[in-house]
Amino acid sequence: MYMKRKVFDEHARLQLLHFNENPNVGVFCRTNETIAFVRKGLASKITRRIESALGVSLVELSIADASIVGSLLALNSTGAIVTDFADEVALESIEQQGLAVYVIQDTFNAAGNDILLSDNGAMVHPSLSNGSLKAIEKTCGVPVKRGTIANLDTVGMAAVVTNKGLLCHPKVTPEETRRLEEIFDVDVMIGTVNHGVPLIGSGLVANSKGALMGSLTTGIEMGRIEEALHLLD
Repeated sequence: MYMKRKVFDEHARLQLLHFNENPNVGVFCRTNETIAFVRKGLASKITRRIESALGVSLVELSIADASIVGSLLALNSTGAIVTDFADEVALESIEQQGLAVYVIQDTFNAAGNDILLSDNGAMVHPSLSNGSLKAIEKTCGVPVKRGTIANLDTVGMAAVVTNKGLLCHPKVTPEETRRLEEIFDVDVMIGTVNHGVPLIGSGLVANSKGALMGSLTTGIEMGRIEEALHLLD
């Protein structure tokens, strides 16, 4: 009963959601502590639940007519990194939220997939250029390091980090775990989303106040998310 009350209460800090029948909420949404950018066209009852769970203002966004906002955008409280095919309308929408913006012009430019970012640090795809690393550091105001998670280069999809905790792919190595703890200054835990999917970033959106989880996420997975991200504190 306890889990059900949290899930179905519109004002709960943990919400099980799908976006137009798609449980990969992390592909379509990206958040920091005060703002969430989300794909356009969601029902108002869904947008209300996003705002309530994360304690944020919500901005609907399309990047070059694409709805996969979470894959193309990375942000913390200071800045945002966005793919280089974002148009002026999208860039203005992001800048209007008071964020510094860097348009990443790199071979690997799906920022949400390739960058794991918090207010403490950033880990990026190991093939990102030195110029991109310096620009991300300047824009977001944090140290930036290359790395992998579970030997995957797409670190933004392999984990979700907040200012309180980090949940990542269950096959993360001990060396990778130590590196994540050093970069983000939080404890690292492993888990899955959407009934066993190891790519945490595909099905989870979170900040220090709450979380959105894909609608297929099980009660056991929810408990792990709560514990890893310290959402019960």
